[in-house]
Amino acid sequence: MTKILLILIVASIVESAGIAILSGGLKEINGATEISPGQIIRVIKEGASNGKVLLGIALEAVFFGALLYMLSIRDVSFVWPLTSLGFIVTALAAQFLLHEKVSPMRWAGVLLIAIGASLISSSETAKKPASPPHAAVDSASSLHSQ
Repeated sequence: MTKILLILIVASIVESAGIAILSGGLKEINGATEISPGQIIRVIKEGASNGKVLLGIALEAVFFGALLYMLSIRDVSFVWPLTSLGFIVTALAAQFLLHEKVSPMRWAGVLLIAIGASLISSSETAKKPASPPHAAVDSASSLHSQ
């Protein structure tokens, strides 16, 4: 459990940094003013040559790799809700790195997310270990009866 939480914390920090950097890069390239093929191509070209956009995408890819690993060893009903911890780090990054104003209402929402994530985490520690396969129980009981 400690290993998965450590990976989750590092992955959340990487994801949040990626989102903040990506957002900064996208603001530098001035997004599409209208939805047209020309505007979309311009945004893609400018994004593909913007270091912040590329770094943000790379960090998001690292997060995705960590997510794949976590999902391969734990239940999705445990891992996926805990990735919401990234919202806390992202809100902090938005306020302190991007100098965005995060309102008290948004901080209340982040607090509710943190409470939900902690409930999910505590449910994993309270989970009973899986029982042995039925065939193994039958063969063990037949050994004792002989």
